[in-house]
Order: sequence, then structure tokens, then C-alpha cells
Amino acid sequence: MEFNSNIINIAPSKSIAMSVLAKELKKTDPDIVDLSIGEPDFDTPAAIVDEAIKWLKDGFTHYTTGPGLPELRERIAKKLKDENGIDQAPNGIIFCTGGKFAIYLALATLLNAGDEVIVLAPYWVSYPSITESLGAVPVTYELKSADRYRIHEDELRALITDKTRMIIINYPSNPTGMILNTEDYAALKNIMMDYPDLLLMSDEMYERILFDGNKNISPAADPDIKDRVITINGFSKSVAMTGWRAGYMAASTEIAKVAARFFGHTLTQTAGFIQKACVVALDQTEDIEKMRQSYEKRRELFVNGLNSIPGIKCMKPDGSFYAWTGFDDELLRKLPGYVEGKKEQSEIISEFLLRQGKVSSVPGIANGVTEGTFVRFCFAASEENLNKAIRQIEAAVKAL
Repeated sequence: MEFNSNIINIAPSKSIAMSVLAKELKKTDPDIVDLSIGEPDFDTPAAIVDEAIKWLKDGFTHYTTGPGLPELRERIAKKLKDENGIDQAPNGIIFCTGGKFAIYLALATLLNAGDEVIVLAPYWVSYPSITESLGAVPVTYELKSADRYRIHEDELRALITDKTRMIIINYPSNPTGMILNTEDYAALKNIMMDYPDLLLMSDEMYERILFDGNKNISPAADPDIKDRVITINGFSKSVAMTGWRAGYMAASTEIAKVAARFFGHTLTQTAGFIQKACVVALDQTEDIEKMRQSYEKRRELFVNGLNSIPGIKCMKPDGSFYAWTGFDDELLRKLPGYVEGKKEQSEIISEFLLRQGKVSSVPGIANGVTEGTFVRFCFAASEENLNKAIRQIEAAVKAL
């Protein structure tokens, strides 16, 4: 059997694989705590659910208008203007089944075989795989933990070739929780201004989950480069709508017009009752803020708890709901299966934490990291489960 050569070599998603394994183990062991998948533990706010039910009962279950209902695209454009400073035309917005498809749609529209895409690591696990599926080439720019994963203009500039088509950024970051600060953005903009054909994809899925008064920077708000920026966002994380599969891409009308052609041959449209519910979702500011405050409280609990365990160092995230956690060499050498210099040490840690600590995580190698040994935990879980996870991880480490 022959398969598409761009797809057959793609590795399965490690975050999904770890979550599936944790759920399987939990069937026979109730002490398993799954902190691998980025899944809010809140229910979708009632007003959103009620709106979807209303339109279902009204029979709004037939085909809709391609890239999105006009009222939803207009409401998203208003949100982008009011909250992000982006002057976005509604017909530059395409509503998709989740942010993941929005990313695929944008890349499929803009990349040709052999194009290079610079991806900042630690990265969200699917950027390189989606790029490879299209016959393009992901080029990793690995940021350093020692300076909290800041962007250095000279290092990024050195990776640009005549084949470079796009840079992908993700802030607040999954997995590190770092934000795009003014110095980072200045470095990016300098490069964008020097390369007028270069595109920038800005994945801002977590931009409503910020801590300590931090603010999100949306590159598309900058009039100097806005026509070359594709913004990715959605409803999964900030409004606890992961299973609804609701995301969107926002770009220039020129880009969106071409993307809409491919959209028409793939998704065709998304469920109308979900789109109606998303209009309401954008107005649930009180629920969004309550969830954000809860994540901020859980961040303090979980990060402080991890940092109290000898041999473990967890970075305090500026946003998102992930704890990017490092393990020192002394602790690493005590782990079963440790081999000096082995690239997949983070997988050994994740395996140990799941088997001995009964807590699932995602190994840092899934996020393109070779520097240091890290795993990612998701703290969008109950305080009870977070405290349980800390106790079990501590007990497993002490047992070494």
C-alpha cells in the first residue's frame, strides 16, 4: 500500500497519545491524574449552551454561508478591533472547525512545496507536522530557557533563506506560557520590514488567559505589516468550548478570498447553531474573567508546589494554563531507563511520572526542545487534582 509521502512519515501527536494512555490507565487506577491535554475543566457557560439549543430547536441545522455567518464574522471583527487593536474586515475572517483547521487552511493556502517555515521552539506540537503535510519544510528556531525564551533578532535573522516564506509565533505560548513582549515584537517587526514578502502567522488562542496584568501584542494591529499577518484564534480555551471545535483565521481580504476557495472544497461550512452560539460566546466576559482568575490561582498553587520538590524547577507562566517544568541532571540520572546523552530523556521523565507518580504530562521533545529536559503539565484542572498531582510527583521523586 502506498501513501502520501508527506503524511506517512508524520509522527502521531504526543499530547493526544499521552492523554489516551492516561485515560486507559485511569480505567483501572483511579489515582491517575491526567495533566497532559490542554482541556479546561469548566463546563461551557450556560448562555452559550442555551443559544445553541435554541437554534437547534428552531431547525437551524442546514447548510450555512461558507466561511461563516455574517453576524459572527462581524462580531469577531468587532472583538479583534476592541480587544486586539486589529482593524479587521469581516470578509477577511473564515470560521473553521477549531483553530487547528484554521492553521491548516492558512498554511495550505499560502505554502508551496519546498517553502521554509520558521517555527519558534518550544512550539505547539502540530506546527511542523502540518507544514510537512503540505510538502513545505519546518525550520526550528530553538529559544533558550536561560533568558525565558526571548527572541534574539540576530539568531532569527540567520535562519532566513531565499526559501523562507513564513514565521509562526504562538503567544501566550503553548507550552511555556511566555508572552510576546515589546522587545520580542521589535525584533520580529525589524525582520518583517526587511523582508517584504515574508508572512507571519500569529496563533493567539490563549490571548484572553493572561496573568499579572500582562497584555497581549497582536502583530496584525500594526499597520506597517498587517496585510502579511494571519491571526489564529478561537473559543476552545478561553470559553471552555474545546469539543465544539470553533476557531477562525483572520487575514487580509486577498488571502481570505483564496483560502475560501479551498475551504469550499474541504469543510464547505460549519454548523450554523454552533456559529450562533459563538456570537453569544464573545459576550461572556464575566465567565471568561472568572475562569482566568481561577487559572491564575491554580498557577500559584501548582507552580509553587512543583518548585518545592527537590530537582524540579517550573517556570512561572505569564499566560495560558501550562506549567513548563524542568528536571535537573542529578534527578534525571536516577530515573529508570536513563541513558547518558539520549535525546529522548523527556520521554523517560513522562513515562516515570505516569507509571510511578500516576500523573500524565507531555514530554518536551514533542515541542521541539533539545536544550534541557522539560515536560508540560496542564493546570486547567481542579485544585483537588492539582494538589493530588503534587503529592504523587513528590512521593515518586523521593522514592528515587
